[in-house]
Amino acid sequence: MLDHFLTVTWTFDPTFIRIGDLDIRWYGVMWALAIALGEIFFIKFCKREGLPAKLADSIFLYGAIATILGARLGHCLFYEPGFYLSHPLKLLAFRDGGMASHGAAIGLLIGLWLFSRRNRMPYLWSLDRIMIPVAVGGAFVRLGNLFNHEIYGHPTDKPWAFRFIENIGEWMNGAAPVFSLPSHPTQIYEALAYIVLFGILCYLYYGRDAGRRYPGLLFGIGLIGIFLSRFLIEFVKNDQEAFEADMFFNMGQWLSVPFIIAGIVMTVYGLKHRQNPMPLAEAQAIAARKAAHEEARRQRHNRK
Repeated sequence: MLDHFLTVTWTFDPTFIRIGDLDIRWYGVMWALAIALGEIFFIKFCKREGLPAKLADSIFLYGAIATILGARLGHCLFYEPGFYLSHPLKLLAFRDGGMASHGAAIGLLIGLWLFSRRNRMPYLWSLDRIMIPVAVGGAFVRLGNLFNHEIYGHPTDKPWAFRFIENIGEWMNGAAPVFSLPSHPTQIYEALAYIVLFGILCYLYYGRDAGRRYPGLLFGIGLIGIFLSRFLIEFVKNDQEAFEADMFFNMGQWLSVPFIIAGIVMTVYGLKHRQNPMPLAEAQAIAARKAAHEEARRQRHNRK
């Protein structure tokens, strides 16, 4: 709701649905949507490129599990290592909150490596295509942070400033809300940056066939787009932990630097290693004939 023309007072309820004592939050719903989108995109990628549809199920399994575990472990080890190393069982307490995008990225890289090794697929094939659902999925996750009244920015007098509920847990239990000063809605900034990146990657993949012509390019541009925007937005975002107050760059920025460098390296690599792939129509026809042959062989086996 509008408090006055210069500030939005944000009173969104983070709870999507309550089932008894169990609260399902919009943040979890946004994560689920992000993961589901990954599955949908890979089904389309496989169909477009004449690859077996079962690959999409496989990459979904490896990617989803690795991303969730990486996000959780990343938060615990990057931001609160002392507490979680002293209380290792708390690592699995997902309902307590705490997911880190840098940890999710590391987990996803490991998961895709395992997928590629298991299915004998080029690692860069997976890395390039995963950036498209990651970009739009990242926007959904940042909206989840917005719904949770968390990870917002410094106080500001900008006309799009938000006042967030600081005592969100107590407010959900009936206490009066305590609002922040008008602040940068950095969750929206990041979401918008990721949507722009999503559009760029879709154009390169569908319009320029960059996924097949320039292996590594989509991955590189995706890393730069995600982590450079994260690095810059951190300048107006509140620190997540107290120990970051005296740091020249905060933890989120330091963790972004290696990904930005890797993105630049992969972009240059992709541009320098152009390929001339088989036309899509021909690849699809070969895949269709192969699938028909395998189906005929399966039917013959079943009749025996």
